[in-house]
Amino acid sequence: MSSHQEDLRQRIRQAIAGQPQPTVTILSSLLAVQDALGWLPAEAIEEVATRTGATINDVWAVASFYTNFRFSPPGPHTVEVCWGPTCHLLGAQAILQAVQEAVGLPGEGDTPDGRYSLKLNTCLGACAQAPALALGHRIYGRMTPETARRLVEGVNQGEAS
Repeated sequence: MSSHQEDLRQRIRQAIAGQPQPTVTILSSLLAVQDALGWLPAEAIEEVATRTGATINDVWAVASFYTNFRFSPPGPHTVEVCWGPTCHLLGAQAILQAVQEAVGLPGEGDTPDGRYSLKLNTCLGACAQAPALALGHRIYGRMTPETARRLVEGVNQGEAS
């Protein structure tokens, strides 16, 4: 095993072991790893199976059921457009279209250059500031299509992270 693979496995083990709740489940472990790494490599599936006493198939069944899990590394700039009821009613569709135009994607996914990852989020917890988006886990509220476009395009000039 290469030192890179061992380092990755160690980060995965730390994420699983560092869960604050007393009951560690497949789902909580997968969430902890994704929070730590931003995605679920195959090694994470194996480590979660080992830690929880489950089979690899059981862990894959849980991981593949939830659409919020990634199985490839995200781009360095992740943009999440809130699609919760409040954001949806207050203009999320226009925000999404502006972001798609800014990054050059027709829908969710990763840009061909790997720079951006775009996804819909069922709730960013910012209803009072709707419509909202998150850029690199920082939430921005009261978005208009123009402010969303400028924010995302600002990443290219180093203005946002």
